[in-house]
Amino acid sequence: MKFLHLSDLHLGKAVHEFSMIEDQEYILKKIIGIVDEEQPQCVLIAGDVFDRTIASTEALHLLDDFLVALAKRNVQVFLISGNHDSAERLSFGARLIAESGIHIARGYDGEIAKHTVSDEYGEVDIYLLPFLKPAYVRRFFPDEEIDSWTDALDAVIKATPVDPDRRNVIVAHQFVTGAFRCDSEEINIGGADNVDARVFDTFDYVALGHLHGAQSVGHETVSYCGTPLKYSFSEVTQTKSVSVVELAEKGNVTIRTVPLVPLRDMREIKGKYLELTAKDFYKELNLNDYYRITLTDEEDQPDALGKLRIIYPNLMRLDYDNKRTRKQADFSDRVDVTEFTPLELFELLFKEQNGRELSDTQREHLNEVIEEVLEEVR
Repeated sequence: MKFLHLSDLHLGKAVHEFSMIEDQEYILKKIIGIVDEEQPQCVLIAGDVFDRTIASTEALHLLDDFLVALAKRNVQVFLISGNHDSAERLSFGARLIAESGIHIARGYDGEIAKHTVSDEYGEVDIYLLPFLKPAYVRRFFPDEEIDSWTDALDAVIKATPVDPDRRNVIVAHQFVTGAFRCDSEEINIGGADNVDARVFDTFDYVALGHLHGAQSVGHETVSYCGTPLKYSFSEVTQTKSVSVVELAEKGNVTIRTVPLVPLRDMREIKGKYLELTAKDFYKELNLNDYYRITLTDEEDQPDALGKLRIIYPNLMRLDYDNKRTRKQADFSDRVDVTEFTPLELFELLFKEQNGRELSDTQREHLNEVIEEVLEEVR
């Protein structure tokens, strides 16, 4: 049995205010090409299909086109919701489209949905477990002590009659202890959302979503495939891919990856303004890619963002690395921001940078601006 493992499509996502729709459409077509080459029996999509619970029209159209293309190839698709999705919205009409081989898990209702597929080695049971929090689970297990995310997943899986003598696959969307994160992922303070990998011990393959970097945790068969595209500059060195998983007889699992080449890559460059705008520097670069530029000039360049975008049209982020910014970083390390009001923090930073206090006029004007901003977000 051959599976293609995908996750974290984040359809409709914007990165630094740049819409990724065109890039996502391109990469989904590349994935369809991989399906044509690999001929998997099943495609597993492990959550975060959309980037927000109420998906945009463009994102809905992308998913519709993708699922239709898979259905035309007679591939069985097994899809769960992630923490960015609404399980109820995602699974609307699921019973109707299941006839086309597209199986979308509903929100957890006390049972894990199970589907069975067959090959020359026999049957494989596929369990679909959408993203869960302990609060979701407690009401179904009132007599159990569920204090952690591991407790919650443990209770759910133990209540599921999994036959250890059969080949079992689970599709889940959780943070398994020991995996590494990226800046573009939602992070719970203190790692409270960690799930111990042992809860998945009864499964031959664990198709995970949630983390954006491809990786295995503890064992090769407990696996994140990662995102198909880079969604933050913390992912700039990653090679994105899809996972191809093959189950032969019980206990015989092989996993490999197929690289994905994006329409536009993410790149980081650093240097002085005049260096980065010299034709000899940028003539060898793919200027259509997404860029983060860090300027090392001591003085800020007037309208640097606008001028640089003439050369680098997809410049997503502009930073400075100089004495001033390093001093700011040092200041933030030395000052506990929770102990000061926004106005007090600005006064401290202003004095640190300029060697003098704010004037009464400056303080009054700044206080008005802060009040206006706070009023908007209340």
